[in-house]
Amino acid sequence: MARLYRAAFAALGWFTLILQYGLMLKGNPQTGVGELTLNFFSYFTILSNLMVALALTAPAVAPNSRLGCWAQSEGVRAAVAMYIVVVGVTYHFLLAATWAPQGWSLLANNLLHYVMPIAFVVDWLAFTPKGRLRWVDPAKWLIPVLIYGGWTLLHGKLSGWWPYWFVDVDTLGLGKTIVYFAGLLIFFLIVGLVVVAIDRAFGRRDRRLASA
Repeated sequence: MARLYRAAFAALGWFTLILQYGLMLKGNPQTGVGELTLNFFSYFTILSNLMVALALTAPAVAPNSRLGCWAQSEGVRAAVAMYIVVVGVTYHFLLAATWAPQGWSLLANNLLHYVMPIAFVVDWLAFTPKGRLRWVDPAKWLIPVLIYGGWTLLHGKLSGWWPYWFVDVDTLGLGKTIVYFAGLLIFFLIVGLVVVAIDRAFGRRDRRLASA
């Protein structure tokens, strides 16, 4: 069941990423492919959906490989769940009102921000062993987010292009951008702690059932 579920949503995840990349290329014919590709992978939405696609693909295709075993580890799957939940919630409350996609763009948008986050959370809840996470883990999961923040500042200052309005230093100024980013870090941490709390609760339940 888990393997079939992961294979189906892995295929959907890759379709979504390819579709969004194609739409980005088509919608910006005046910009070079190299620049567009760099911008594409500078969206945290894209990076987190890429992690979801990989985390679903590896266990479905090669569960016993090194990548498959790594992708199936409790810490990796919990971290990816944290990232993709934040993507969905942030989009819904901070970004959805800023544009109105139509057609294929609407499909890609809904898949990236709603369908894939829900699908991966269901996968994590249903198929990932529970009870091994530690309260310190969410702090460690923030490291990629901090790296992303540093890259966003560097890339933005060099190119003048910013992936999201709340990290646009040219418009908001560095101070306000840092405040927004700090708020997002806190939100990441809260979501991570909720993930750990659920993991530990499920772990206690599973131990009780095993000893009954």
